[in-house]
Amino acid sequence: MTLPNLPAATDLPTTHVLYLHGFRSSPQSIKARQVTAVMTTQFAHITWWCPQLPPSPKAAAALIAEVTATWPANRMAVMGSSLGGFYATWLAAQRGCKAVLLNPAIHPARDLAKYIGEQTTWHDPAERFHFAPDFVDELRDLEVGPMPHPERGWVLIAKGDEVLDWREMTARYPGSHQLVMEGGDHALSNFETYLPQVLEFLHLQPAS
Repeated sequence: MTLPNLPAATDLPTTHVLYLHGFRSSPQSIKARQVTAVMTTQFAHITWWCPQLPPSPKAAAALIAEVTATWPANRMAVMGSSLGGFYATWLAAQRGCKAVLLNPAIHPARDLAKYIGEQTTWHDPAERFHFAPDFVDELRDLEVGPMPHPERGWVLIAKGDEVLDWREMTARYPGSHQLVMEGGDHALSNFETYLPQVLEFLHLQPAS
């Protein structure tokens, strides 16, 4: 795929923002709610979408691609946490857009194979879904190579992530701005501290 020549990440204000949650997560995660609160109060004029993703990676990718198909690549940004970061990387590779990656999953086909079967969601244990064996193959199908525009990536990595290897994360995104914190955890419990930097990278502008 040949990507268009797009302006650098900071040249144009972002007008469309997408947030993608992680495995077993939802738009009710703390990080998603923190970003939603800012987007809907301070930047209500900007197109904002934080969907509940289907368990099937193929279906999730199809949903993401369908809704964002008309978004302008040089003015859109995708944010993703954990598995959402993997999806965000895939989308950024397709569109060449800005990407904010929060403890992104690097090898989900490898890491999630042990979760095949019935699962519960973090925010509502009564809500269950089936993670099918085919989903592992679907994750492999979404793997992409190096980011075509690494300078449009902003990556927040916690060395204390108890789920993912921070060294794999740093190695995956050479050329992108990386903020590697000592300690921390997979959920990025102190994410709100870094939210101003995320907003600055996105180059969001207030309503005129």
